[in-house]
Amino acid sequence: MRLPSRTPTDAPTDRVRAARRGRAAGTARVPGGGPGATPAGITAGSGPAGGVDQADAVPGPSSGGPGPLPPGPLPGPGAPSSPAVECDGSATGRRPSGRDRRMGWHALLSLLVLLCAAFLAHRHWPVIAAGAARLTHADRGWLLVATAATLATWACSALAQQGAVPEPLPAGRLVAVQFAAASANHVLPSGLGAGAVNLRFLTRCGLPLTRSATALAVKACAGTVVRALLIGGLALACPGALRPPRPAASAWTVASWAAAAVAVAVAAALLARPLRRAVRCVLRDVRAVHELPARAAALWGGSLAFAALHATVVIAVGQAVGLPLSPARVALVYLAASSAAVLLPTPGGLGSLDAALALALTLAGAPGDAAASTVLGYRLLTVWLPLIPGLVALGVLIRRRVL
Repeated sequence: MRLPSRTPTDAPTDRVRAARRGRAAGTARVPGGGPGATPAGITAGSGPAGGVDQADAVPGPSSGGPGPLPPGPLPGPGAPSSPAVECDGSATGRRPSGRDRRMGWHALLSLLVLLCAAFLAHRHWPVIAAGAARLTHADRGWLLVATAATLATWACSALAQQGAVPEPLPAGRLVAVQFAAASANHVLPSGLGAGAVNLRFLTRCGLPLTRSATALAVKACAGTVVRALLIGGLALACPGALRPPRPAASAWTVASWAAAAVAVAVAAALLARPLRRAVRCVLRDVRAVHELPARAAALWGGSLAFAALHATVVIAVGQAVGLPLSPARVALVYLAASSAAVLLPTPGGLGSLDAALALALTLAGAPGDAAASTVLGYRLLTVWLPLIPGLVALGVLIRRRVL
């Protein structure tokens, strides 16, 4: 008996209809097989003669095909291509995050401050040139004292950082990290470089990320308290040394102060809850540190010595160039100016600290060229001479996986 042959125009069987409906739903459920099984009576290579078009065939293990089709619509010639993905898995056209925007604002503000500093330097260039000439004839003995005090600041910073954590840290690496962090601090704005280097080092030493961040906060809080106490004590010892300029009470001045007060109030209201959490974490770590007398002594002693040694550098440079101010007055002026310069997030206080310190020395009674020479000598010893060696040390520490 001869069976009639089927033509391509014949209607598909019920089994083929079921396979098509299963594929449209994402999975073809055919009795006797799993999602990737080939339906009975249908082969992957069947064409019009078999009653099933190649586009309707369901590839499976028996056919050597790629397996079941993924759920969803099939890509066609006009389907949109997927966006390009970078190596970190994010799309190349992603919008900048909040951290990127904050870094952009910091960079913009730092650029504005540096432009203002360059304008002031150009305007007062004769005074700066006279200060540089005066520095070339400075007393070498006092400059050696200033150099020794500069070298000791990194050891005191390491001591304060060790006092901020109960766990012991490797002393040699800790001092090297402080030296490298000082150079990194002059590259990124608002102390971000030193904070990032120290945070990386503490996490490499086995501390959790939150503990490392609170350790940096404990050190910063101790340094702030020490500076405030030193300023208060020196202000009592040198009455009238800090004489801030008195600008005319114009409408612009009043509006500026009012805007600043409103901005501070809004920021405090928005950051009240995160600040409370951060303060609780810092206080918890402060209590843990003060349960160990050696750690508490290292924290407060290192913070005090760090601030005092920086003031000693300014005093020694001032004595080398013949600055006609007493050492206590110079220390008070430096601590006040450096505390005020923190409000302007420039890399390493570049421009902001220079202008604030020169202005404070001039208001305290120093000649302009002597004040400029003192600022130039202090910045030369603490910033420019150690900058390249510090960056080299940073690269070595990264290469050796200390950071």
